[in-house]
Amino acid sequence: MGSSIQLVFGAVPCHYTTTKSYFTRSSSYFSVKNYVKGKWDKDILCEQLKGPVDFQGCLRVQGRGAISRLYSVGKLNRRLETLSCKCQRTESVSQAIVEVGSGKSVNGMSEPSSLQSLEGPKLLNNEKTVITSDDEIAAASEMSDTLQGFGINSIEDEAWNLLRASIVYYCGNPIGTIAANDPSAANILNYDQIFIRDFIPSGMAFLLKGEYDIVRNFILHTLQLQSWEKTMDCHSPGQGLMPASFKVRTVPLDGDDSATEEVLDPDFGEAAIGRVAPVDSGLWWIILLRAYGKFSGDLSVQERVDVQTGIKMILKLCLADGFDMFPTLLVTDGSCMIDRRMGIHGHPLEIQALFYSALLCAREMLVPEEASADLIRALNNRLVALSFHIREYYWIDMRKLNEIYRYTTEEYSYDAVNKFNIYPDQIPPWLVEWMPTTGGYFIGNLQPAHMDFRFFSLGNLWSIISSLATTDQSHAILDLIEAKWEDIVANMPLKICYPALEGEEWQIITGYDPKNTPWSYHNAGAWPTLLWQLTVACIKMNRPEIAENAIKVAERRIARDKWPEYYDTKGARFIGKQARLFQTWSIAGYLVAKLLISNPKAAKKLINVEDSELVNALSNALSANPKKRPRRKLKQSYII
Repeated sequence: MGSSIQLVFGAVPCHYTTTKSYFTRSSSYFSVKNYVKGKWDKDILCEQLKGPVDFQGCLRVQGRGAISRLYSVGKLNRRLETLSCKCQRTESVSQAIVEVGSGKSVNGMSEPSSLQSLEGPKLLNNEKTVITSDDEIAAASEMSDTLQGFGINSIEDEAWNLLRASIVYYCGNPIGTIAANDPSAANILNYDQIFIRDFIPSGMAFLLKGEYDIVRNFILHTLQLQSWEKTMDCHSPGQGLMPASFKVRTVPLDGDDSATEEVLDPDFGEAAIGRVAPVDSGLWWIILLRAYGKFSGDLSVQERVDVQTGIKMILKLCLADGFDMFPTLLVTDGSCMIDRRMGIHGHPLEIQALFYSALLCAREMLVPEEASADLIRALNNRLVALSFHIREYYWIDMRKLNEIYRYTTEEYSYDAVNKFNIYPDQIPPWLVEWMPTTGGYFIGNLQPAHMDFRFFSLGNLWSIISSLATTDQSHAILDLIEAKWEDIVANMPLKICYPALEGEEWQIITGYDPKNTPWSYHNAGAWPTLLWQLTVACIKMNRPEIAENAIKVAERRIARDKWPEYYDTKGARFIGKQARLFQTWSIAGYLVAKLLISNPKAAKKLINVEDSELVNALSNALSANPKKRPRRKLKQSYII
């Protein structure tokens, strides 16, 4: 299967010849002197690419130049190793290849200046002024705050420069954005990779800006990786799994020390902390694919045979029958945005909301054909069951909380009220005082004899966006966010969950995780990237003022704090103790929020609207009388 899929995609490594470059600083620009060695065989490359090829020169800076883009001019004044790409497919949307410093467009994207494209130091409005020391950085920050009052060097401009500096190229084409460009990080870990979930806000920002090629390339190249067979201790995951992340690696060609090639190296969880495969990657991929078609108008991508196959493979993996009785997806800890042990194993809300949205997106994009009839039927059945299950059993407000408080247990019947045998003593003391009189939310998880009452932001916001929540429930979630503003938004939006696990509960559930200490990281830390989901949800419900207020809170310090990955403490007052700076999805999340506030109509392309057939089916399910359920007749029955 893997080889056949790769043949359809035309997957082939990109060949390079080794190049040495030296950078010399002048008053306003960097000059580049290239010394190219080695050779390549045009005929061989054409044969491998199986199609016409336009050979044009391009320059690729190798190494950690992107990470030192800001405030470190000294790192540029050194010898860098570069690669000179010799191949580009003519079927690309744009054939433009940029020479360093030309300022021309690359693949439909406005290329930054030569300094930006080489990830050089940040310049002030006077291009000859280069920031070279910590004192100058502080002074420049103060100057930036002053200039912003005049609309100069705005936060948005800085964010766009940083986002473009994070772009990764493969065969001369933009393919994604790295997780972080933190120049202060001694150990980059896997933050120099392209994560599927991290690229989603970046992709949305580029789509809103009208720059489509990078999203198209990302979609098609990650689809190639879907067919790779990765193992964990001699065990292969299910077919259709999308990687958590991938990296562009440069490796030498066999038999030629002077030539190299670029390859995509994916991580399906076999190298991740905890060795957990990502469940959300495939769901996000489907959501982004639909968004690409909505914004670009290019439906040819989703109609391609290989893309249709990719959608079906993800759906078959998610819709496969198993031992689980629930319509929700059964997953383990660490399989989504919360990628460490945090007690979310089972049926976490975030996965269910993304699953529901991906099902709706896939149904909209699947080409009707006889071979897909059974899959579409299964998809529709799951949509009805999933929406009923979440709306009925995950929802909590004051009325529902009081109902749980009076539950009787050990009920055995089809018409039991307490279907999951929830014990009233599970209601935590904090919730009794925290729940507002108006408002409600979907709880974090539901399993037999267990309800996770924590509020999880992404799951609730995406329930609004995907129409998994009813109109009343959607407004109630936003009511709760307003009522508990100091807890959920505070000094930096948005808490990933509330409240934090503390004391013995933190020790048992997280396993003494030193990164997920109370009010830090995934344990109720504040994540600026969630701004864009909040904005889409608020615009959908015609309450954009909530998102506008949250954006204003973020703007007070996010640029000054150098765009951290997350914030710590209950009030989000401190930058996270292990947070990376210049985190790409913090930057992109802010940009998407700003772009949507300025153009609310664009949000309609990101939401899922529930169709009438699904509403009617769900209404029938809610009104069904369980006492009328047919039972199998037995000669004798015993209740033990």
